[in-house]
Amino acid sequence: QVQLVESGGGLVQAGGSLRLSCAASGTSFSITNMNWHRQAPGKQRELVGSITSGGSANYADSVKGRFTISRDNGKNIIHLQMNSLKPEDTAVYYCNVMRFMGKDYWGQGTQVTVSS
Repeated sequence: QVQLVESGGGLVQAGGSLRLSCAASGTSFSITNMNWHRQAPGKQRELVGSITSGGSANYADSVKGRFTISRDNGKNIIHLQMNSLKPEDTAVYYCNVMRFMGKDYWGQGTQVTVSS
């Protein structure tokens, strides 16, 4: 079955770093864009950034310069490197593929908590 699984979340102090990973199984998403979203308590889910099949990435203004999305050579895993973390980055982080053969796919999410 097709599945996206995030990992790497945890508790970190402000100014610290975390590296999230999203592993895809059951199919290949190598030909499509993949995305990272996040949702904080009481807030709407927002797009953090995306990466193309060719490895080009773009980012929301709120994380630009601090976060980096990358894709491995086989394009079955994507990463979100988060540096200079702030308390406002606290959220559940999700990886996502939109409209792959007519369907949207979401991971289960991984919690990132940034303390002061």
